[in-house]
Amino acid sequence: MPLNRVAASALLLFAPSFAAAQASSGWDSPRVDSIVRTAVARRLTQLSDTGLIDYQATAHGYLTFLVQLGTGFPTPPKIVRTDQVALEVYWRSPNLGKQRIIGRRDTTLLPTDIRYHRDHLGIVQNNFPNIIRLGDGDEVRDAPHPLSPAGLELYDYRIADSLRISIPGQTFDVYEVKVRPKDATKPRVVGALYLDRTSGQVVRMALSFTRAALIDPQLEDISIVLENALVGGRFWLPRHQEIEIRRTSTWFDYPIRGIIRGRWEVSDYQLNQHLSTFTFAGPTYDQAPPAALRRYPWTGNILDSLPPDVEVTTDEDVRRVQAEARALVRGQALRRAQSMRLAAHGLSDFAQVNRVQGLALGAGVEQRLTGPLWVAGHAQYGIDDHEWRGGGALRWRNGRGADVSLFARRVLADAHDEPQRSGVINSMAAQEFGSDATEPFDVKAAGVTATIPAAGFRWTVALSREEQRGVAVHATPAEGRFASTIGAPRYDPWHLALRADRDVPVKWQGAEFTWSVSGDAYRNTYDSLDYCPPSALLQACAAPARTLGRIAAIADVRRPFGDGGLELRSHTVAAFVGATDQGGRYVPPQFLVYLGGPLTAPGYALHLAGGTRGVSERVEARVPVPFVPISLGTFGRSPARATLAPFVNLAGLDPGVWTELPGGVTRWDHFLPSVGVGVIGLFGIVRLDVARGLKAGGRWTFNIDFAREFWSIL
Repeated sequence: MPLNRVAASALLLFAPSFAAAQASSGWDSPRVDSIVRTAVARRLTQLSDTGLIDYQATAHGYLTFLVQLGTGFPTPPKIVRTDQVALEVYWRSPNLGKQRIIGRRDTTLLPTDIRYHRDHLGIVQNNFPNIIRLGDGDEVRDAPHPLSPAGLELYDYRIADSLRISIPGQTFDVYEVKVRPKDATKPRVVGALYLDRTSGQVVRMALSFTRAALIDPQLEDISIVLENALVGGRFWLPRHQEIEIRRTSTWFDYPIRGIIRGRWEVSDYQLNQHLSTFTFAGPTYDQAPPAALRRYPWTGNILDSLPPDVEVTTDEDVRRVQAEARALVRGQALRRAQSMRLAAHGLSDFAQVNRVQGLALGAGVEQRLTGPLWVAGHAQYGIDDHEWRGGGALRWRNGRGADVSLFARRVLADAHDEPQRSGVINSMAAQEFGSDATEPFDVKAAGVTATIPAAGFRWTVALSREEQRGVAVHATPAEGRFASTIGAPRYDPWHLALRADRDVPVKWQGAEFTWSVSGDAYRNTYDSLDYCPPSALLQACAAPARTLGRIAAIADVRRPFGDGGLELRSHTVAAFVGATDQGGRYVPPQFLVYLGGPLTAPGYALHLAGGTRGVSERVEARVPVPFVPISLGTFGRSPARATLAPFVNLAGLDPGVWTELPGGVTRWDHFLPSVGVGVIGLFGIVRLDVARGLKAGGRWTFNIDFAREFWSIL
């Protein structure tokens, strides 16, 4: 018997009647005790109800694996893989269940070897058994059901509301009953039950679990929503189900959250079909042969048919379950245990190559002292310059992304406002071809920094005392030779920095905007007139300016057009530096604005120019095109498409700055335009660019790198 209008109208859950008596609102009141005991008794007898011998149904669902990155996870989760599954569902009294996958297809957007537990590939029948397990017992194990006989002694209950469901010909009054464990340090359930006031039948369950119930230490939380529909005018059977499983870990020092979302719709019930015992033979979860799975008559594209909210945000019901779980149980009962771990921003903190250090090897650790207090340390040694660098920090941080640190460190800094390459690719280019796209100088610093998320931004403020020095080339590449360094003079400033990052896009007129703005103020405590900068042939010897100010901004704009995948993107880098006492003094080269490289001046040489004002603007169109799929073994198969990205770039510096260009020393008083095209493939991870500079000194350049979105962990 298919679900008819009577069952389907339960989609109108739940119009509130607000009729719960105030006397019944306390925890474990006589009224709620009576209601819960009725539900427990009904649960014990419903499996032997002679009116329901068996049923057969179909279920269609999605399993989606998503990833969030960054401190505080500021951006919406991104899809990595989606599976669409079709099931045949069987049940027979008293408690036999069988589910068979008859159709399955998937699409992988990023490489992953994820494998789902068997019970994630099916629905929950009978609102869970008396002892709840998930993930084949690897995720949740031995959590007593709140409507089991044992649960009556293990949980507290409270009537939160009285609701009314109206369907043609019938009206049902439902109690919303909150559930919390008496002992939150044990494996228990947290959430809400929606019970029919007359029969005690379960209409809906919204549950999460205490920390002790979660077996995997990387599990952050699990949220489940089970909704039932009235079938045959008598039986509340599964209609809609959702599950969200969140795991949190780090890629070195970069927070990563993996999310599995399941969403199921159950329909086409056929009651009392006198199913044979043979139907239930074998494992509970079964699957048709691969050839049969491929023959299933899917319609449309798998991504096109995804629920509209699964790509961007957590379902409202799941968010409500998570909020209720945290409100009902003490925070430590849900908190994930943490321990010592690697501390690094990315792969390059462990090994990198540049023209100053040659091969530099490093490692770091981070250890929680107590509560939100952590201590971290990192050390790095340059093989060619024989110098140790590194540092330590005492950090306080919470789960919302706030972070306060006391630090001391020595680092090899880069004068660029934005990296020109990923760390891994720059190391390979430096080692093999003498192409180091950094402008290095040495910095010793000690101070305090604080990061606070507020008003949609990540705000960072820092105060430090620094010692800045120039560095020399020590390394030798396999081929070619390294360019000289910028020759930074001694500079010992107090440094005050403020930065605002907008990671969550702002949407306006169909476009999405993200940006970051930073402001820096320096006050030098060391004053000397005995230094001549490398460009002394063009200016007299002078001392560095005592007081400097610097402003930099990086902005990205994304504007999709239509449904064909066409997208217009813009990337802007702009910076300005000035001094209050520049008369007779100069801006040290480590503070200048540097352009030149694959990102800010494609088609021109690296280390092209430095000035007091500069801007680089790139505009590109992204168009999906057919491409040859590539197998990555257990990590999936790349999509049979790539992205073509033709672009134009315009770079320019303050025309008053003398600049060394190919062909000799000259004054740059023009913007430098370039054109090129990029190809983005292999799950959108790898990008190949070909560019041509259109002014004097321009040339053909070729660059292969990871997509810029991945640079922060490389």
